[in-house]
Amino acid sequence: MTAFGKLIRTTAFRLTLVYLFLFALFAASLLGYFAWNTRRMITEQITDTVNSELSELTEQYTKGGLRGLVAAVEGRALRPGANLYLVTTPQGQGVAGNVASLEPGVMDHPGWAETFYKRLEETDTKNHFALVRVSQLSGGFRILVGRDLEERRRLFGIVAKAAQWSVLIVVVLGLGGGVFVARRVLRRIDAMTGTTQRIMAGDLSERLPVGRSGDEIDRLAENLNAMLERIEALMAGLKEVSDNIAHDLKTPLTRLRNRAEEALAKSSNEGEYRAALERTIDESDGLIRTFNALLMIARAESGQARDNMTDFDAAEVAHGIHELYEPLAEDKGLTLEVAADAATIHGNRELVSQALANLVENAIKYGQPVAPRPDGGTKSPDILIEARRDGESVLLSVTDHGPGIPEADRQRAVERFVRLEASRTQPGSGLGLSLASAVATLHGGDLRLADSQPGLRVTLVIPSRGVEQKTV
Repeated sequence: MTAFGKLIRTTAFRLTLVYLFLFALFAASLLGYFAWNTRRMITEQITDTVNSELSELTEQYTKGGLRGLVAAVEGRALRPGANLYLVTTPQGQGVAGNVASLEPGVMDHPGWAETFYKRLEETDTKNHFALVRVSQLSGGFRILVGRDLEERRRLFGIVAKAAQWSVLIVVVLGLGGGVFVARRVLRRIDAMTGTTQRIMAGDLSERLPVGRSGDEIDRLAENLNAMLERIEALMAGLKEVSDNIAHDLKTPLTRLRNRAEEALAKSSNEGEYRAALERTIDESDGLIRTFNALLMIARAESGQARDNMTDFDAAEVAHGIHELYEPLAEDKGLTLEVAADAATIHGNRELVSQALANLVENAIKYGQPVAPRPDGGTKSPDILIEARRDGESVLLSVTDHGPGIPEADRQRAVERFVRLEASRTQPGSGLGLSLASAVATLHGGDLRLADSQPGLRVTLVIPSRGVEQKTV
């Protein structure tokens, strides 16, 4: 397609043509109304003048008879101007006036008429046009008074020519403006098209160009760029998950196979086979938990879990997690306490509960008992679950007194399957913080890691009204 063909097919150019047609129609209508009104006003002035003169001449005939009328008509006919006068006998012969000829039958019908005429002593053979009024006098005489319409025709011609030029200028300027606007819009659309083609070719780092005007195209480009950033992040996460699955799940699967093979090769009685099967089941349960965590993360990051969002009390969730994990903490010699105030959240209760449970499991796994106070006072709990409102957000936090996470490693710690050196000897898949971070993002919040001196404080920050209501 040629450049001109692309230009005339643009929406901007078509809209310009529509607005141009409407504006030209409006301008032509306005000038037409002005011309018609001007014509009407001139005609009214002529009729008023003719009626006035006809009344005066009729009165002159009444007072002075035919002789007085002829004298008055002859006197007025000699004046320069566009007025017309004619007095005829009952047989139609001219008696006085400045009209040489008229259209046939004009003098036979009293009243108003527009007619062609010729003046007396006029060398020009061209007919002129006039508005006249014929009146019948007593005795059968008729009198005609009129005025030439050349002024009206000339003024109407001036207005008509101005209208033609005005419409022409509007069309030329409108087409020029339409071409300019369409080309400008077309350049921006072509730039966006080129970017989208590169994105479709596989370069997800490309972004649509955004101008400085802040118009609807810029706003569309900004929203599309935000969408592209989200898609790029999801694709990067998918690649990361695939890589992590390939590397981190290969080891437990290999171990699972080796144990089954070893059981077949070395087990000699039912007890050994049973122990081998139990170890295999334990390994399988671990793999299932890992895949379940991955599925939860995928649901959270894809936004599917927004379908199950309801209002619930964060304090109830905190107390439920405390009740569930308190026996496990006691088995490890740790005290688990909860401090929660009523705070309503609009979100997915299942995922928020699972995220908080993961944080508590990590605290129990890596936490250490707090040393007694030298003064014999009440020591702080080894692990503390908190839920409270902070402005428009609700904070769900878990604080322990374990080794913590160095500040330089905190950003990497929330990535999937990442296990820092201090946690290599502990069982786990490295997905707990990843799930908590995904849940916080799903709800429009974030996950914060801070030093509790000593230990780690992990906080889920979730908007109390939920991401769905915030974006309305």
